[in-house]
Amino acid sequence: MLKVTDICSSYGEAKVLDRVSMQVAEGEIVALLGRNGMGKTSLVRSIMGLGSPRVTAGSVKLNDQELVGLRSFEIANKGIGYVPQGRRLFQSLTVLEHLQMLARKDPEAWTVRRVFDAFPRLEERKYHRGNQLSGGERQMLAIGRALMTGPRIVLMDEPTEGLAPVAVENVESILGTLRREGLGILLVEQNLYSAMAVADRVYILETGRVVWEGLPATLMADQNVLHQYLGIH
Repeated sequence: MLKVTDICSSYGEAKVLDRVSMQVAEGEIVALLGRNGMGKTSLVRSIMGLGSPRVTAGSVKLNDQELVGLRSFEIANKGIGYVPQGRRLFQSLTVLEHLQMLARKDPEAWTVRRVFDAFPRLEERKYHRGNQLSGGERQMLAIGRALMTGPRIVLMDEPTEGLAPVAVENVESILGTLRREGLGILLVEQNLYSAMAVADRVYILETGRVVWEGLPATLMADQNVLHQYLGIH
């Protein structure tokens, strides 16, 4: 289980997270919602130890092992995968090269063959470079790349951003498959209805604080919360 307790983070003097607490268990999808600029990406970056924003207080533990203070590659080695917003692929590398560069001997890690079995479209495009892929294909590759590190928890930052509806449905299907395989997923998402289609639990951030947590059905039935924190009428 990933357990975040009273995390505070700052960009210089500007505090962006204020005592945020949440948890994600293996085998569940937790959606992190909120308007733009409310701290969602900052929380994911803080968990991943990317250095900006800087964690100033609190704890992040994976199966009771403290992650705060570790470097990002050390956190990845502990079992946290990361799918960044915007995919961040290497434009000049092929699909196959993206995956091969992360191949590991760890028995928990995914192999290239396993990624291709999960994403047949990537195998069809394995010799295409990053700049030759569609948005949906780039997102599959970003997810596949994260799985190559053998994570137990995957942080996904806006995985459906900019995708056509059919590609969004494909991502939702992929998330369901990963959950059935026992992975825990922290899903940062602006697409409320896509998030609600897959999430087991929900947190809402407002100005760097958790202001609501609960079940998707409870959220969708509460028009006041939807309007106040997400701008949904």
